[in-house]
Amino acid sequence: MPNIPPSLSAPDALVAVMVAVSAADEQMRTSELVAIQRMVNHMPVFTGYDSDRIRTVSQTVFDLFEEEDGLDALFGLIRDALPERLRETAYALACDVVAADGKLPDMELRMLEEVREELAIDRLHAAAIEWGARVRHMKP
Repeated sequence: MPNIPPSLSAPDALVAVMVAVSAADEQMRTSELVAIQRMVNHMPVFTGYDSDRIRTVSQTVFDLFEEEDGLDALFGLIRDALPERLRETAYALACDVVAADGKLPDMELRMLEEVREELAIDRLHAAAIEWGARVRHMKP
């Protein structure tokens, strides 16, 4: 049984989702970290959020990744912290992080699929969110 950390705030849960998809391939690229920091600094959903919490939330994600049932525990924390109205936001942020470096490693794509399923994102909505991320991060 994993050592369950204390509960997360809704913005913490959004950060946890972004970190989880970035770390899924065991390589957090600089472009992904910059994307996370940029979104935390500029998106209205993070208004008033202490960006120093990114490090703490990231460590929680890394610690849970090391546990046998850690991914289930992580998604439990995320679902508990995220109101339903922010679940598509979480998926959109995750898609932006995955698209940020222009690479789509299989592990990150599988983690995105897991996020979509765990947060019960409608397939049609997910397709629209994924398309939006793809076109936002298109290179010339």
